[in-house]
Amino acid sequence: MNAPADIPKQRKPDWIRVKAPVSQGYADTRKLMRSLGLATVCEEAACPNIGECWTKKHATVMILGDTCTRACAFCNVKTGMPRSVDPLEPEHVAVAAAELGLSHIVVTSVDRDDLPDGGASQFVKVIEALRRATPATTIEILTPDFRNKHEAAVEAIVAAKPDVYNHNLETVPRLYPTIRPGARYYASLRLLETVKRLDPTIFTKSGVMVGLGEQRLEVHQVMDDMRSAGIDFLTMGQYLQPTPRHATVEEFVTPAAFEAYAAIARAKGFLLVAASPLTRSSYHAGDDFARMKAAREAQVARAGASGAVG
Repeated sequence: MNAPADIPKQRKPDWIRVKAPVSQGYADTRKLMRSLGLATVCEEAACPNIGECWTKKHATVMILGDTCTRACAFCNVKTGMPRSVDPLEPEHVAVAAAELGLSHIVVTSVDRDDLPDGGASQFVKVIEALRRATPATTIEILTPDFRNKHEAAVEAIVAAKPDVYNHNLETVPRLYPTIRPGARYYASLRLLETVKRLDPTIFTKSGVMVGLGEQRLEVHQVMDDMRSAGIDFLTMGQYLQPTPRHATVEEFVTPAAFEAYAAIARAKGFLLVAASPLTRSSYHAGDDFARMKAAREAQVARAGASGAVG
């Protein structure tokens, strides 16, 4: 999976080069997160968009600490035994959202297989704290798969009514044993299907990385599987190797190839598709939420007009 030391590392093409973060907005966002003791996936996962997003004071909060109980081959978040859950974390997330003036917030977490509910109750508390502190802020959550406990965990979170429920499939089923060994592809699909069954009004979202050695038709099949599970929004981005210890980049997928994937995904019926080399789950999430909401309203209007005519 990892390249031998004598094989030179692939150079990043120009279309995925980004500027180093140097703005005052970036510095202010970093200072706020530090003062509240909050982790962000922006930093922990070495997101290439951190400079752009933090300049705009958009940050994706990562709850339940900064240490994951799994070791996925693509992820830069550290692995180990996590600390106990911080009871003040939900209120700190709410303070951060208010201080940053967020109209839309994305909240994710590490995997916490050590907890009886996988950390679901902390997601619920964060949603409740945000509703109290910033009721106008729309809430998007990006959860782990809650392995072996997902039904009860998902039921609790759905009852708290986030606006968007995101859970990433990450890659094609064939690559799970090496890229996402602690997870199961069809369990992740069932999780998102469960969300839609429990509350069809909640938008569901999932993402995949490309450049890990997947085949084009495998990606098309993942799209079909997502649509069968009722997933509304697909994100696709280029996998970037965070350190030499992680899975190697097998291919830098061109912008034209991303456009082709996006066209196919739209034809398959997704409400919204975001596909580009730098696309990540929470990249432009607020704008995308507004677009997705508008797309659903247009869909409902068309259905109503069709029914009236009929």
